[in-house]
Amino acid sequence: MTYAAAGASQTGNRYDADYDVYAVEQTADGWPLLVVADGMGSGRGSAFAGRTGVDTFVERTRDVRPDADVLRAAVGEAQRRVGEGGRGWPDLTGCTLTALVGDAHQAWIAHLGDSRVYRWRGGLLEQLTSDHTEAWLGAVNGWWSHNSPQAHTARYHLLRYLGHPDAPEPDVLNVNLRPGDVLLLCTDGIAEEVPYRRLAEVLGSAAAPAEMAASLLADALAVGGNDNATAVVLRVL
Repeated sequence: MTYAAAGASQTGNRYDADYDVYAVEQTADGWPLLVVADGMGSGRGSAFAGRTGVDTFVERTRDVRPDADVLRAAVGEAQRRVGEGGRGWPDLTGCTLTALVGDAHQAWIAHLGDSRVYRWRGGLLEQLTSDHTEAWLGAVNGWWSHNSPQAHTARYHLLRYLGHPDAPEPDVLNVNLRPGDVLLLCTDGIAEEVPYRRLAEVLGSAAAPAEMAASLLADALAVGGNDNATAVVLRVL
């Protein structure tokens, strides 16, 4: 297996700075190491959490063979550093964290929050992660309609994130990789703004990962750029 990967991020029109953070790296063995984080709100707490979370995860997974314990330990260390760094600050210190570490046959995914991983395979686009929000629970359990005021408010109620005082564990997933797979890691500035069918169209195209990421950012901006937006694309060759 070989692969190509690229990422991009933009501020959009809501905030004066980009509080998303991403990394497109390689492990010591040359396999993909991809991370996205979305700071909660704006300000130094948001920026610190995102940067610390991404850097810590990369540091703790780059030189070891990935497995569930490695990913949980990396997120646990990120939780510790974000929690200690933000202690005593008046502003919220927290972020989402969604990461993928590959090897020759598979990918390990660690996930906290409402950033997402999608997979395009054989003409089908699937969301591999679940959102850790009250809105997701409400949608699954039928508490309210998708477009209701309650659902809109609940989108901003994260149940798991880096910086949470209870240091919740991430979801950890293991998926096989096949030639032709395209995986997207993105923040909610993409997931909430770009419709499913458009995501499928872009990820199912023959474009290079950098072109796909740029197209998705342009789509998010075209509908208002209502949030910071980040897209990291992995194509398995």
